[in-house]
Amino acid sequence: MPTEIIVLVAIAIAVIVLGILFTFIPVGLWIAAMAANVRIGIFQLVGMRLRRIVPKRVVNPLVKAKKAGLDIVLNKLEGHYLAGGNVDRVVNALIAAHRANIELTFERAAAIDLAGRDVLEAVQMSVNPKVIETPFIAGVAMDGIEIKAKSRITVRANIDRLVGGAGEETIIARVGEGIVSTIGSSENHKQVLENPDSISQTVLSKGLDSGTAFEILSIDIADIDIGKNIGAELQTDQAEADKNIAQAKAEERRAMAVAQEQEMNARVEEMRARVVEAEAEVPKAMAEALRSGNIGVMDYYNLQNVEADTNMRKNIGKATGDEDDDGDPHKNVHQ
Repeated sequence: MPTEIIVLVAIAIAVIVLGILFTFIPVGLWIAAMAANVRIGIFQLVGMRLRRIVPKRVVNPLVKAKKAGLDIVLNKLEGHYLAGGNVDRVVNALIAAHRANIELTFERAAAIDLAGRDVLEAVQMSVNPKVIETPFIAGVAMDGIEIKAKSRITVRANIDRLVGGAGEETIIARVGEGIVSTIGSSENHKQVLENPDSISQTVLSKGLDSGTAFEILSIDIADIDIGKNIGAELQTDQAEADKNIAQAKAEERRAMAVAQEQEMNARVEEMRARVVEAEAEVPKAMAEALRSGNIGVMDYYNLQNVEADTNMRKNIGKATGDEDDDGDPHKNVHQ
């Protein structure tokens, strides 16, 4: 009985040890690699475990590369994995480049992948160019007419400039700037409508793909449309502004004239007040002159007669002036 227990315990320990061994050592992956004629040692797989590398994420791309005829060293794949790269995507890109006769080294592909770009998409774009469609871009010709143009940009990835090169946004911005500049240099909008290809030719000749990760193959105007009459609107706005300025200046002059008139009226009223005040002092002066004996009573009566005669002559002159309709000052005299 004790012997049977010892045997059972030994079997259990052996099963546990084998389970741990097969869990830690990917024997199945090692067998698959050997079957694909990829020479990889069992201790290399153990070393991957110790270096915190998932073996299948390195071994499977290595098997794929060997079957595609690529000569890739296992240590490079491990280094790229430890650097945070996508080993499978890099190997797929190398296989695609090899089949398309595109020169691409593992170091270049790994650098592109670590730079955050999709290296496989870049290789596919090198084989099959990509079309980038811009939104409607508005420009104003010299005659003031707005023209809206939409273009399609055919680009091919430039693998040598993928690291550090500008992206699609820069291409779209540069093409848009070129379209606006070309439309703005046209004498009138009819020239642009008659020959829209001149826009693409002018823009393409400026070398807009310099410093970018792409090579521009062609720029085609997909659609063109007439917009607003910007020149007329600007002239209308300028005329309205000039009118407002003129009205403001006229209002300012009117206010100044009203102020001057009010000031003159105030001065006239002041002078009248002074005259009334002076006239009010005349009787007092006459009374004082009579009391002091400077003038006599007869002198005062003579002065009153002169004043009455003067007022009578003024009234007669006013009446004569009203009756003289033809404006002849000597008419009444002759009559």
